[in-house]
Amino acid sequence: MANHIDDAKLEFEQVTEHLKKELMNVRSGRANASMVEDLPVEAYGSPMTLKGVASITVPDAKTIQIEPWDKNLVKDVEKAIQSSSLGLNPNTAGTVIRLVMPPMTEENRKNLVKVVSQKAELARVSIRTIREATRGAIAAEEKAKTIGEDERFRQQEALDKVVADLNTQIQKLADEKEAEIMTI
Repeated sequence: MANHIDDAKLEFEQVTEHLKKELMNVRSGRANASMVEDLPVEAYGSPMTLKGVASITVPDAKTIQIEPWDKNLVKDVEKAIQSSSLGLNPNTAGTVIRLVMPPMTEENRKNLVKVVSQKAELARVSIRTIREATRGAIAAEEKAKTIGEDERFRQQEALDKVVADLNTQIQKLADEKEAEIMTI
């Protein structure tokens, strides 16, 4: 009976984890290794993530340092960075690639806050979709007479409580990221 809510909780968790990962990739004023670690790099004839072919460090708040484990991959890593949507130019010194974060303008910050809001809204839409599918499964159980009307109301109330908590959590994540972006 309650397995519908437990199944939905697993899906809800996946949505929030995806949102967290998406928000990590949104650039704030500080350098963050998670911004580049999942960039696809063409290495050895197949696509790999940057974290799979290089060590990524953050020596200071404005610099990301990338050192490919194989020196032959330096050009491939540079190409991956330049073709990404990050808008960063790699500075290469031997086998070390440095990405210097340019200072953000007020306009950039406002645009990034809009992006964060869009990502949070997409997460809320996903949560609503899962909620409606779960509500449908609960209603189908009542229709099949495996649960009573009172049990349907109890399960739907429990589901609504879980969804409300998730929406609060999503808003908190978005607010934290917006505050990080707007901090100069």
